[in-house]
Amino acid sequence: MHRLVNPTQPYAWGSTTAIPALLGSAPTGDPVAELWLGGHPGAPSQVQTDDGPVRLDALLAADPDAMLGADVVARFGTSLPYLLKVIAAEKPLSLQVHPNLERARVGFAEEEARGIPRDAAERSYRDQNHKPELVYALTTFEAMCGFRAPRRAAELLAGLDTSLVRRLAQILHADPTATGIRRAFRNLLEPATRPSVEEVGEVADACRARLETGSPSPRADRTVVMLADAYPGDPGVVTSLLLNPVTLQPGEAMFVPAGGVHAYLHGVGVEIMASSDNVLRAGLTPKHIDIPELLANVDYRAAPPIRIAPETFYGETRVYYAPVDDFELSVTTLTDDRSHPLPGRGPRILLCLDGTVSVTSERDGAVALRRGESVVVPAGDGPLTVSGVGTVIQADVP
Repeated sequence: MHRLVNPTQPYAWGSTTAIPALLGSAPTGDPVAELWLGGHPGAPSQVQTDDGPVRLDALLAADPDAMLGADVVARFGTSLPYLLKVIAAEKPLSLQVHPNLERARVGFAEEEARGIPRDAAERSYRDQNHKPELVYALTTFEAMCGFRAPRRAAELLAGLDTSLVRRLAQILHADPTATGIRRAFRNLLEPATRPSVEEVGEVADACRARLETGSPSPRADRTVVMLADAYPGDPGVVTSLLLNPVTLQPGEAMFVPAGGVHAYLHGVGVEIMASSDNVLRAGLTPKHIDIPELLANVDYRAAPPIRIAPETFYGETRVYYAPVDDFELSVTTLTDDRSHPLPGRGPRILLCLDGTVSVTSERDGAVALRRGESVVVPAGDGPLTVSGVGTVIQADVP
């Protein structure tokens, strides 16, 4: 086992306190949006060794069979197939989609051919991987994910008497299918039909007024108003009326497949995803927006958010199985200081969320982890046990 030092990301939507509190560091007043644990070359974890810190991606590449295991190398190559994060959203994140594997490879090659530096702000594809992801809530976590049923979206638009709403309602009434949702969504985002700042403001004002007089969906109207306050005039404000609202309570999890349009609004959670930083944004952000690429990757089928119910192992561990081969997530809560086996295999990353736990492997013995501390466990270390009082997150490969 190797202790990790993990990088953070200072995105503007982040909390100033949540991740510093986890790490036991003093807040600086600046936002800390994400903590990354993994080997993605954009921000790899550092491994503490006797010879000093080493990048995790370099350590994996130096001895992939020992670190990753022959099975993982055969399936994914010499890099860690997942990226683990802690995410702390104080403000809404961008309206976004992640590409599938085929589109990620094509898009990456196209941007490489155009000579766009991989760290450039205008880059959409920073790697060649897809990015399905699972979010596990640590606090109440608010989000939007996937499209509402077209008829339900039309019902929400009824009573909002603005020119933009009438245009969208006409589209959905004429075609209450995925094709109608596609037309309405594209109507909001494509340059030729994109609403003006004033039109978006009119919809926000109508939702604000409806809240005061008795809204049929206060949550939907509050979301529009909240987004309009954060991103005035952005068409993403109105797209929220087409999307499913989601609230995750602590301990609940949601899976977002490639192509699933979504935006996280507020809360602290753990994310696990395929090791990728490919984000296609449509709005609600000061970052790079790539409307054509996002529209080419969206799945327009109306469907409820995919909530993942855990399976319980050994009485203490809940495992959240996502329908992908790249990762799985487990959460172990210890209350009795007895030793408990951990499920999982291959290359694993463990993060202590609270308390103090001891992680033991037959090869390396025991390592104590306090709140905010983490280790990477090579595949060759074999089965693990944990003891102590606290909660530990584990990422591994199915």
